Amino acid sequence: FYLFWRSVNPGETGSGGVWALLLGSVTGIFQFFLGSFVNPGGFGFSRWLSGFIDIVSFPVLIPLAVYFLFIFLKILSGAADFAGFALLWTIPVAAIRAVSWSSVNDPVLLVLVPLLWTSIAVGIPFFIHLIVNGRIQTIIPSILGILILPALAATVYWAFFSQRVFVGFGLLALIVIPLVVSVARSMARNGG
Repeated sequence: FYLFWRSVNPGETGSGGVWALLLGSVTGIFQFFLGSFVNPGGFGFSRWLSGFIDIVSFPVLIPLAVYFLFIFLKILSGAADFAGFALLWTIPVAAIRAVSWSSVNDPVLLVLVPLLWTSIAVGIPFFIHLIVNGRIQTIIPSILGILILPALAATVYWAFFSQRVFVGFGLLALIVIPLVVSVARSMARNGG
């Protein structure tokens, strides 16, 4: 998806690609050796919290926060590209996680989680763009979108893990809306 994102946003070549790959590799290796931070129980809140921290949301929120910190400290210059940085960061993390998750052979981990990562990595920058470039009416819904999107992603993971497929598909449809709108807007803006 990173290469597709680059093709629909050819003018937005934000800096920090080397940082993203390097820090993503380090993060992936640490997560591989450290394991889970939250011990998931059955199907309750501990499973949701494990999905939020260990599996779905934190692996994408970390690069977004690091990129924000880099911009704030002026370590990176040029146009801000939160989505590109987060997508590039998650490539080595996903490769390392795929090795450990392939032994489980669970489509929730191997198919759904990368889709959720992509939705968060593109969705949150979509809301950031609305805050920066939008009208006053879009600021509060965009802030809520930034706060709700990671929690919703963990809920989608929990729903599919708990075999609540209809709830999972319904929430997944909500989560991919910012992703689809962002891609469509980029394609329309760049003529393609």
